[in-house]
Amino acid sequence: MINRTIIKNAIIVNEHAERKGSICIENGLITKIIYGELHNDLVQPNDLVINAEGKYLIPGIIDDQVHFREPGLTHKGEIYTEAKAAVAGGITSFMEMPNTNPQTITQALLEDKYQLASQKSLANYSFYMGATNENIDELLQTDPKHVCGIKIFMGASTGNMLVDNPETLEQIFKQSKLLIAVHCEDEQTIRNNLAIYQEKYGDNIPISCHPLIRSEEACYLSSLLATTLAKKHNTRLHLLHLSTAKELSLLSNEGEIRTKRITGEGCVHHLWFDESDYEQLGNKIKWNPAIKTKNDKEKLVEALINNTLDVIATDHAPHTFEEKANAYSKAPSGGPLVQHSLNVMLELRKQGKISISKIVEKMCHHPAEIFQVNKRGYIREGYYADIVLLDPNKEWTVAKDNILYKCGWSPLEGQKFTGKVTHTFVNGNLVYDNGLFNEKVKGMRLQFER
Repeated sequence: MINRTIIKNAIIVNEHAERKGSICIENGLITKIIYGELHNDLVQPNDLVINAEGKYLIPGIIDDQVHFREPGLTHKGEIYTEAKAAVAGGITSFMEMPNTNPQTITQALLEDKYQLASQKSLANYSFYMGATNENIDELLQTDPKHVCGIKIFMGASTGNMLVDNPETLEQIFKQSKLLIAVHCEDEQTIRNNLAIYQEKYGDNIPISCHPLIRSEEACYLSSLLATTLAKKHNTRLHLLHLSTAKELSLLSNEGEIRTKRITGEGCVHHLWFDESDYEQLGNKIKWNPAIKTKNDKEKLVEALINNTLDVIATDHAPHTFEEKANAYSKAPSGGPLVQHSLNVMLELRKQGKISISKIVEKMCHHPAEIFQVNKRGYIREGYYADIVLLDPNKEWTVAKDNILYKCGWSPLEGQKFTGKVTHTFVNGNLVYDNGLFNEKVKGMRLQFER
C-alpha cells in the first residue's frame, strides 16, 4: 500500500520563482516542500517516488471559463470527456458556464450539475449560476462559499441567454454578493453590422467578416457598460475573453490581485490566432467575441506581462465538425481548447513572449485569488495536491489520434509543440500518467473563502 507520494528533483515553478526541489503528498495534501537535493533517508519503504529531474512542477491550472455541454448538448461534449481532456492538458479545476440545455438558471438545476460532476469529472469543478432578464430572485439565493459566480451574457452567443434589460442589469450589479463574470458584446451594434454584410453578401458572408460584424466597438461599448455599472455599485466584476486592445483601457494594473474590484481574462485563442488565420482555418476559429487583428493579439499578450490582464483561460466550447462545416451564418461559435491551452502558452514562452512564472501566475495563482478558491492554485504546504509535471523539451504534434475531446477535432491540428504534460495529480491522486488515466477517484467541488 502506498503511504505517500514523493516527487523529487523537479524545477518547482511557484510564486514568481523557479527552484529545484521535491514535494511530499499525503492524504490529498502537500505536506512538505524541500528545496535543493532530496536526501534518500527522507523516503519511506511504501512511498511512491517519481523522479522529475529536468521537469517543471507547477500548480494545477484553474480554468475559469469552460463549456462542457452537459446536460442537453452531449453530442458536442460532456463533463466526463472534456474533464478528461482538461486533466491531460494540466487543468485540475474548471468553472463551467450555464448555457446548457436546460440553462442553469435555478438553484435546483445548478445542483443537478454538481451531482453530474461528482459522478463523472476527473477534475475539480464549479458551475456558474446563469442570469436572465427574469431570474434575479434565484440569482440572489446563490451560495458564495459553494458557487464560483454569476454569469451574465451581455451579448448573445451559443444557447442565447442575452440579458439586455437595463433595469435587470442595474439590479443584478447592485444586489449581487458574488463575483459577476460577463460576456461583453453590444447586441445592437452587432445587429447593425450584420445587416450591412447581409446586404452585401446575402447568405454567403465570408468568415473574414466575423471580426467586423462582432466588432471592436461592439466589445468596447458592452465592456464599458459593465465596468460603469460595477464602479457605480462597487460590484466584483470579471470581464471574460477580452479580445481587443481598446478594452484594456477599462482595466488597471495597479493593486494586489485579490483586492482588485474589476479584473480581466484573456483566452488562449485570442493570444494565438489573429485575423490572418481565417483564410486557412475558417469556421474552426469562429469564436464570440471574434478573433481580431494582429495588433489586438500582441496588445493582449503585453497586457498579461504588465498585469493589466489578470487571467489566462480557454472558453473551451466544443461543437461537432459537421456543425462547424456549415456556412458562416449557420456555423456555431466556439472551439475545443482545454487539452492544449498550456501548450499554446509554452509555445509563446519558447517565442520569448512570456515566462513560465508568468504563465503559472495567470493560469494558476490568479484564478485562485480572483475567485478566492480554497487551498488551490499554489504549491504550498497544507494545500490540495493539484500538481502538474511537464517535460519542457518534449516535442509532439496535435493529431486526430491524440485528441481527447468528444468532438474529435482541434483548430490546432498539425501544430508542433515543445513541452508536454506527463503527470497530473488531482487532490493527491495521480489521475494522468503519460497518456494513462486513473478513473477510480473523481474530482471535488471547489470551495471558496468568502
